[in-house]
Amino acid sequence: MPSIEDWLNRIRLGEDSTLELKRLVMRGNSKIAGPHPDSLADELAAFANANGGTLILGVDDKTHQVLGIALDALDSVEKWLAEICQTLIDPPLDINTQHIELPDDNGHLQPVIIVQAPRSLMVHKSPNGYFKRVAHAKREMKPDVLARLFQQRSQSRLIRFEEQAVPNAEISQANPLLIDYFLRKNEGDALLQMRRLHLVADIESEWCLSVAGVLLCTNKPVQWLPAAYIQAVAYSGAENEPNDQLDAKDFEGPLDQQIWDAFNFVRLHMKIPARKSLGRIDYPQYSLRAVFEALVNAVVHRDYSIGNNRIRLHMFSDRLELYSPGALPNSMTIDTMQLMSMPRNELLASLFSRYYRMRESGLGREFLMDRRGSGVDVILAESEQLSGKKPVYENIADLELRLTLYPACFSDNVGVIL
Repeated sequence: MPSIEDWLNRIRLGEDSTLELKRLVMRGNSKIAGPHPDSLADELAAFANANGGTLILGVDDKTHQVLGIALDALDSVEKWLAEICQTLIDPPLDINTQHIELPDDNGHLQPVIIVQAPRSLMVHKSPNGYFKRVAHAKREMKPDVLARLFQQRSQSRLIRFEEQAVPNAEISQANPLLIDYFLRKNEGDALLQMRRLHLVADIESEWCLSVAGVLLCTNKPVQWLPAAYIQAVAYSGAENEPNDQLDAKDFEGPLDQQIWDAFNFVRLHMKIPARKSLGRIDYPQYSLRAVFEALVNAVVHRDYSIGNNRIRLHMFSDRLELYSPGALPNSMTIDTMQLMSMPRNELLASLFSRYYRMRESGLGREFLMDRRGSGVDVILAESEQLSGKKPVYENIADLELRLTLYPACFSDNVGVIL
């Protein structure tokens, strides 16, 4: 952590490719008159589109004088910054803020806000276009530069997104028990094996967790990837009506835990009719194999570069809906899903099929994911056999994939056991 003297030395030397200084002009105690929100959004996005940087609010950029921010205005400024990053920058930008006191020219301590905008996994658009920090100023990117940046940040799908480094995700923040899944005796030290499996990546010669490393080896991936979770809701009726909610959960653990938590959510809330005439025989409402395959596919094939959409699992009285963010990868279509096995996240698919053994029997597989790519076949065949109605896949506006499963229909001599 930089000391007060470190910050003063940086300010004295002026702006550079990683430092921006801004005086804050207040009108009253809560109204911010300057800088303009659009201009500030451009500056922060430019840092994120480059190698990251620091904005110090409360320092004049021309004279380098520490002017400070009124103490009773700090909360308002924080909310203002958050609003800028969430509404004026697309996709929204995550920043880190710190309040410190620096001495002004008279030696009096003045509050300032240190805003850290780390290098982003995404390419961010701000109100006046796409900007990148170059030397001490932002520069609008020309089309060829922008295209290369999209490629580098993997949004063009030419580079595996899950292998990219996640800024500020230190290896020490991974759970050692989760890392143990991937370690083998006599195959090198832990870092070497994690590098080989692309669970870590480097940023300017510093090793940190990759997207896959965050998803699989941390207790709460949403700390770095806010949309990397499953939202599950059970309704009593057939409509998305808040008053009909029976239960709602967000599953935010490592990906394998998310799958099991969502699977158990379905088992808890689906009806289990039974016939008792010749001893009790249970008839599940949904094929558990199909549900499990659908959840694994949703987690492995979703687009993790989409920062504002999560996997949604909705259980209604007459159907189960599962939404997975992202269009179908490569040249795959709804019609060719049964014929092609082209995972968007090849690394996740490989690790699930090699390192994650099943916790329980009865689902017809040894590992969390089947290497043969038969998941869609299982989902369609087993669900239709049980319900008599074929599941439906829908590509919604090239933004997400929806799978609808239908429940079994039971005869009158089968009673429902809740």
